Amino acid sequence: MRSFLPAGEAAQADYERLREAALCGVPLLEAASRRFERGGLAALIAAPAASPCFVAELTGALRPAWTPYGDPRVEALAEGYGFLLGAALTIADEASSKEA
Repeated sequence: MRSFLPAGEAAQADYERLREAALCGVPLLEAASRRFERGGLAALIAAPAASPCFVAELTGALRPAWTPYGDPRVEALAEGYGFLLGAALTIADEASSKEA
């Protein structure tokens, strides 16, 4: 069974799993199915059970002619790397605060 679009967020992943089970005639006894029965799609969106899925796209960039010495591609790469490091530190901090 193939989903119409790859799941890009947790609520969509829950919905696709429920849809696949419904089309195959398999009952699901999990939190997402009970939440969907009670509140419909709005309940799945409000409190998804699946972990979020992220889809990244890689886009090429050419060096502009007006910057012979500076390379905005390197700057963008450094900003993206800094963003990922910041997110990893935030997740690590949240995990350590839950353990404490």
